[in-house]
Amino acid sequence: MKEMRKLKITELNRMDANDFKASDKLPLVVVLDNVRSLHNIGSVFRTSDAFRVECIYLCGITAIPPQPEIHKTALGAENTVDWVYEQDTIKAVDKLKSEGYTVYSIEQAEGSIMLNDLQLDTTKKYAVVLGNEVKGVQQEVINNSDGCIEIPQYGTKHSLNVSVTAGIVIWDLFNKLSTGF
Repeated sequence: MKEMRKLKITELNRMDANDFKASDKLPLVVVLDNVRSLHNIGSVFRTSDAFRVECIYLCGITAIPPQPEIHKTALGAENTVDWVYEQDTIKAVDKLKSEGYTVYSIEQAEGSIMLNDLQLDTTKKYAVVLGNEVKGVQQEVINNSDGCIEIPQYGTKHSLNVSVTAGIVIWDLFNKLSTGF
């Protein structure tokens, strides 16, 4: 078996915060609809930084930075990824739609599109709404979305942690939308 050497952090050629702010972003906004866990929020920031998500909307009871518990998992990504607070998720969705975004709720719903079947237009902008850890995305928000995306699941549990869901969805949309950075 070929031996592989783990890279040192200095070998990763990571951009600094200023370069990140100035870099091209994925045409994707992540909307958190009443997410309770500050660790989940931090994790979404960190994943959004990794894939250069344009912005995160923090809605309802979703906490906003600065918070030590967000920082614990975000590791500073709360300072690089742009974010907006909006009390009402429906208003956030309406604003994004008025700015030309196609908005999908990530939810198990009648008529949802399986993530692996989702086809996107690389000339368009998208937003995804991720919901509360217990209740999911509010039905009114689903009603106001352009559609729902569902992650296929094959075990006995048919739910994933919101930060895991964010990671899967953001990675998949990055692959479908990225023209290469």
